[in-house]
Amino acid sequence: MSEQKTIYTAGTWRSAASGASREILDPVDAFVLAVVAQGDTADTDAAVSAARAAFDGGEWPGTPVAERAALLRRTADLLQRDRERIGLLESLDAGKTLEEGRVDVDCVVDAFRYFADLVTGEAAGRVVDAGSPDIRSVVVHEPVGVCALITPWNYPLLQASWKIAPALAAGNTFVIKPSEITPLTTVALVELLAEAGLPAGVANLVTGAGDPVGARLASHPDVDLVSFTGGLASGTKVMRAAADTVKKVALELGGKNPNVVFADACASEDGFDTAVDQALNAAFMHSGQVCSAGSRLIVEESLRERFVAELARRTEKIRIGRGTDPGVECGPLVSAAQLERTESYVASALAEGAVLRAGGERPPGPGFFYRPTVLDRCHRRMRVVREEVFGPVLTVETFRTEDEAVALANDTEYGLAGGVWTTDPDRARRVAGRLRHGTVWINDFHPYLPQAEWGGFGKSGIGRELGPSGLAEYRETKHVYQNLAPRPVRWFAG
Repeated sequence: MSEQKTIYTAGTWRSAASGASREILDPVDAFVLAVVAQGDTADTDAAVSAARAAFDGGEWPGTPVAERAALLRRTADLLQRDRERIGLLESLDAGKTLEEGRVDVDCVVDAFRYFADLVTGEAAGRVVDAGSPDIRSVVVHEPVGVCALITPWNYPLLQASWKIAPALAAGNTFVIKPSEITPLTTVALVELLAEAGLPAGVANLVTGAGDPVGARLASHPDVDLVSFTGGLASGTKVMRAAADTVKKVALELGGKNPNVVFADACASEDGFDTAVDQALNAAFMHSGQVCSAGSRLIVEESLRERFVAELARRTEKIRIGRGTDPGVECGPLVSAAQLERTESYVASALAEGAVLRAGGERPPGPGFFYRPTVLDRCHRRMRVVREEVFGPVLTVETFRTEDEAVALANDTEYGLAGGVWTTDPDRARRVAGRLRHGTVWINDFHPYLPQAEWGGFGKSGIGRELGPSGLAEYRETKHVYQNLAPRPVRWFAG
């Protein structure tokens, strides 16, 4: 298989300067899907140089807002045109079902259109009353400059859009580094940006490993902002590397997300069925490879046996396989390393006293598959409860009182998202208000809105994506103070 030129610099597609390449594997059978360029520091420096030149001397930062928004909308239209092709590519590359891939494209379309609408609907600036008719004072927003965008392997297309759309809406230029495991839809997205008419040098792409590409982007003196989505260990390295140049940093570092089920939510058969169904959805969507996965089920003690028994029964019936095959509900893990990581967490949980209720093994055959797993009788001292697994593993803890439920849900160094299931509206509001998580779902799990901020507390990161705050990440705020009737101050006698 010939190499695809996947480094995009100053409007030109290139191979790596070193000539190095990397095979992208299909996680279903480990066959080679594509061969891409393996960039290094030299490629990164060239991409940053192109982005710097396009920002400092190019037309994009000064392009009228309406024109920038029009380009975002054209890109959304192209994504909609290519929905099947790109959805399939996302399914093949990341191992998710084809329907998940299609939904991801739809969500990316929504993100581009949202940020286009947001910037066109804004006022030109915020007028500040200086207390004098002779003073004109206004606060305006300007682009940060050159943005380094580093995205994860689980939602490569979606996470790219959450960064690219606001960065472009604000008038920035950027260099994006997708995960070396799943770069293919990011390449496709940059191709569509070029087709939509984005000027050369505004969008730049380097495919390659976190070290050296991501590390160089984080420390590069000509990068003004780095936005990183990924694991906690890598995120802290990015923050350290960015400190020397005091650049802006936005980090989304995952979560260990509680899904709290009160017994009253299951008092009716419909309520019970819905809560169990949503617990499956929370934990096993995209094989659990979701930063907001509800991997910690915290269920009221009186409900435990019935709830976990039905949960385990349904878990055993989940159909796993190639995401493009009819009827498949759950695909493989993204890589051999992620499969081994998941196995190690399950083994440690069982050694620490967890009770296996479903799954807990690889199915026969090739690929990086692992059966969706339910671990009962878990407690907070277990690694599998404390640390992010990023695999199809659901742990079960129990509580007796509302205070205990809240304490368990908040007993994590992360704080990305959480769910609360109850028919009591007062309890729902109380618990949602007490949870230290960036998103709280009440009687639901997983939906998000492009117009609502996304991000977490604690070690889940800093900053927000989506919503008005997601646009603000890519801007600098400037106060312009104009004296319309200047006169001597006479501070000094002179």
